[in-house]
Amino acid sequence: MKKYDYLIVGAGLFGSTFAYEANKRGKKCLVVDKRNHIGGNIYCKKIEGINVHQYGAHIFHTSNKKIWDYVNSFVEFNRYTNSPIANYKGEIYNLPFNMNTFNKLWGVVTPEEAKAKIEEQKKELGIEEPKNLEEQAISLVGIDIYTKLIKGYTEKQWGRNATELPSFIIKRLPVRFTYDNNYFNDKYQGIPEGGYNIIIEKMLEGIDVNLSTDFFKNRDKLTDLAEKIVFTGMIDEFYNYELGTLEYRSLKFEHEILECENYQGVAVVNYTEREIPYTRVIEHKHFEYGTQEKTIITKEYPSDWKINDEPYYPVNNNKNNELFEKYKKLAAKETNIIFGGRLGDYKYYDMHQVIEAAFDIIKEELDEGSKY
Repeated sequence: MKKYDYLIVGAGLFGSTFAYEANKRGKKCLVVDKRNHIGGNIYCKKIEGINVHQYGAHIFHTSNKKIWDYVNSFVEFNRYTNSPIANYKGEIYNLPFNMNTFNKLWGVVTPEEAKAKIEEQKKELGIEEPKNLEEQAISLVGIDIYTKLIKGYTEKQWGRNATELPSFIIKRLPVRFTYDNNYFNDKYQGIPEGGYNIIIEKMLEGIDVNLSTDFFKNRDKLTDLAEKIVFTGMIDEFYNYELGTLEYRSLKFEHEILECENYQGVAVVNYTEREIPYTRVIEHKHFEYGTQEKTIITKEYPSDWKINDEPYYPVNNNKNNELFEKYKKLAAKETNIIFGGRLGDYKYYDMHQVIEAAFDIIKEELDEGSKY
């Protein structure tokens, strides 16, 4: 007899949601994570009374009321609205691209004037079939927006020149002809009051959790404990990279406590010039309207990924997607292993999409369905 019904590898949002729902249905779960904390990339560390998003800014947003009600059943969310700004060589622009952005760029006032300016720039360059990301972006929004707000940021994010990047990375760009700085179009948006840890702690309440536990170093022992495995790590690592290595981009975070009350006046500032090595600066207290005497900022530095680095987002080009499909065929043959989450599915997920994906697996696996 196995001790557990499920061994869940990864205490992030996907693994914790699965564990919570399985536990509700009377299943016995063991959750393990190689980090020394639960929560995965949404983990917050309290410093100077401020909930610091240790692995980058996380703003919950969704148009799915069931998902919104679900997360609010664990903790109340505030009214935070994501309205980042872009800093290009000291010039400040609103994001996403909207009438405030266009007014600052060109002095235009009406949507018609803004549309005309974009069309004028697109026609000047006469790009009919974009061959790379640069041409694709210019053909969508013109040269000014591309040069100041897209080029440098994207090149830092991907670690190569825009002319070397495929056009499909920017199939479309959000352009709004309204004076609206709300970055997301979703109906619901906010930050959990007290941080994301509250959600994960409540999800994992009453469930066995082993932290600082590397699945691969304890694979046989851990596998013997459970009937099935829910694996939320890298699918290619699970198979010892036998078909090849999927590519990711990584991030490095530099946290700093500052002896001032308010450093930048907003939670997120994107730095869009290539010469500045970080892509954005996060000031965490603004997520929860903090009034602490000090403030904490985090600079995000994109970096190349190699094995043993932390993978943050997949490089979903044709080559990698084809390789992932081969791994998916291997996974389909498994009878006691379930892959899920951002790394298991080799897919960039927003938080609400992680929960939705977990619900799909729960419904299929437990054959009872989730009321959500």
